Amino acid sequence: MALWGGRFSQEADQQFKQFNDSLRFDYRLAEQDIVGSVAWSKALVTVGVLTSGEQQKLELALNELLDEVRTNPKAILQSDAEDIHSWVEGQLIGKVGDLGKKLHTGRSRNDQVATDLKLWCKDQIVHIQKALVELQQALVITAENNQDAVMPGYTHLQRAQPITFAHWCLAYVEMLARDESRLQDALKRLNVSPLGCGALAGTAYDIDREQLASWLGFASATNNSLDSVSDRDHVLELLSGASISMIHLSRFAEDLIFFNSGEAGFVELSDRVTSGSSLMPQKKNPDALELIRGKCGRVQGSLTGMMMTLKGLPLAYNKDMQEDKEGLFDALDTWLACLHMAALVLDGIQVKRSRCEEAAKQGYANATELADYLVAKGVPFREAHHIVGETIVVAIAKGKALEELSLFELQKFSDAISVDVYDILSLQSCLDKRLAKGGVAHEQVQQAIVQAKQRFR
Repeated sequence: MALWGGRFSQEADQQFKQFNDSLRFDYRLAEQDIVGSVAWSKALVTVGVLTSGEQQKLELALNELLDEVRTNPKAILQSDAEDIHSWVEGQLIGKVGDLGKKLHTGRSRNDQVATDLKLWCKDQIVHIQKALVELQQALVITAENNQDAVMPGYTHLQRAQPITFAHWCLAYVEMLARDESRLQDALKRLNVSPLGCGALAGTAYDIDREQLASWLGFASATNNSLDSVSDRDHVLELLSGASISMIHLSRFAEDLIFFNSGEAGFVELSDRVTSGSSLMPQKKNPDALELIRGKCGRVQGSLTGMMMTLKGLPLAYNKDMQEDKEGLFDALDTWLACLHMAALVLDGIQVKRSRCEEAAKQGYANATELADYLVAKGVPFREAHHIVGETIVVAIAKGKALEELSLFELQKFSDAISVDVYDILSLQSCLDKRLAKGGVAHEQVQQAIVQAKQRFR
């Protein structure tokens, strides 16, 4: 039975019912709706709407329903109920009779769905935070195992300066740590309960909303009923956090797709996360990474869609807000799946050290070292920069690396250069000099690994 039939003399058109009903997706809020209903039944005892005995009977039936839902949540979809709220109420009435009809006293679907969705978001944050930490741990393990794997770092997708594969891994640890902190911040703002705000003006019953919030595990109750039933900032924040994190995962995927290519050949991906070609038997395609990269746009679309839905809505609740769930559910599901897949990719990755080092020696990645060497000899940096540029032109023409030029050839560009320059131009020297915090020197990378591990304890 619909929750609102009395005002109407005609049945809803079946086409409208299918267009209007939300059970096909909001069934995912079943557990939260039942938990919220138990708390509301306790609140109704405090204002004399229910007796203690009636509340216990309702709570027993609701907990029984909760067990059924947890056993087979998709069984809900066999119902023709309008939404999860009417389904729960219908099931409750089936268990306890007319007593079940008393539960909705003083409550609206507006504050009910706002509460359900916040409870669901809190549950999802726990799962996503765990996945973020697990991916950071996988990156740290990969970094620890590849501290000696020297490779070229890139700017403009051109070889720039040598780094290590470990340093590359730790860059993504930093990104994911920020993603984690954004989730924690979002949780602080969404952790307030709208239950008891009614349709828009507040409940007519003198319910202690702070106590009600505490029963539900919220930090406090909201301050304004009009805002509470129409607020979906938490949806936007979670979608925003998901979008930013998916950008990080997409960049991670793009890097590894390139590293795995025949042109780079820096890594080899596990057979467990790659697939073959239906035509070309030699192919080993990085499908897991390409899907992570591709799904980024899907999550961005959910954020954009939700912002457009909310931007023109007057206060308070409007049915447009039913559009908050499908995009959110899909985006957080996608984000979580991509976090897990990224960790799986790292689980079997192999770094090809010799190829990485060979590439690091190419592209004049030690050019900055030569400029710094000249500065240390008293040459102004801008002049040193120009000297090194001229040296590279000659080295390219001769098909040589900088360190392969003879001392005589180097001194043609500056008499400040002496035999000690060759120690400076080595890959290890390039790394060792980056000793400042956040640099690629072994000591800094090791410290970053230790600090990351300490955060996971």
